[in-house]
Amino acid sequence: MAATAVKTSQITPAAPFPSVFTLPQTAQLEALYTIIRDKTTSRGDFIFYSNRIIRLLVEEGLNHLPVVPKAVETPTGSKYEGVSFEGRICGVSILRAGEAMEAGLREVCRSVRIGKILIQRDEETALPKLFYSKLPEDIASRYVLLLDPMLATGGSAMKAVEILKEHGVLEERIIFINLVAAPEGLKAFSTKFPALRVITGWIDKGLNEKAYIIPGLGDFGERRYCE
Repeated sequence: MAATAVKTSQITPAAPFPSVFTLPQTAQLEALYTIIRDKTTSRGDFIFYSNRIIRLLVEEGLNHLPVVPKAVETPTGSKYEGVSFEGRICGVSILRAGEAMEAGLREVCRSVRIGKILIQRDEETALPKLFYSKLPEDIASRYVLLLDPMLATGGSAMKAVEILKEHGVLEERIIFINLVAAPEGLKAFSTKFPALRVITGWIDKGLNEKAYIIPGLGDFGERRYCE
């Protein structure tokens, strides 16, 4: 029996955002997102299925790192002309929700160094403000996987990139990885940082009057960390 074609809720991604890359839109991915979007999904299931998506995103992010030729000898005595990653990487999570993506990165990249940035809204200016950062001392020489599950207006992510650049990280060495993005945030982010690549799992319809992503999946941090 042939499988039924399902119309995806993803907006057409590539044309307006040339630096944005999405995961392949398979039925399996749609099913995973359906589970984590469902408000009745338990915390345990939300963690399990969001972790599956995070790992896919990290793997896709690694696809965008540069490689150099490398020859090895196989157990049969044959020579294999392959490749090896060029340079070193680190992860940087935007607290607190970004911490949820650290385990997925560590599962793929053992012993990877991870920094943290805490950005909150300044009550006086209503603008994103840095409250805490702890980054590897040699971060300027590394490729950085910036981790945050949700991209709404893009304010926090853009502030995080500014902080990384202040620490000497080149824009083209930063790869931003997130689960769900709003077109408004992607436009602002990509316009300000055109050399930076964004890897997202899903591009939603947009933001509502409260700047919440629609259809979205709610507050990622609360659903992951709170019973």
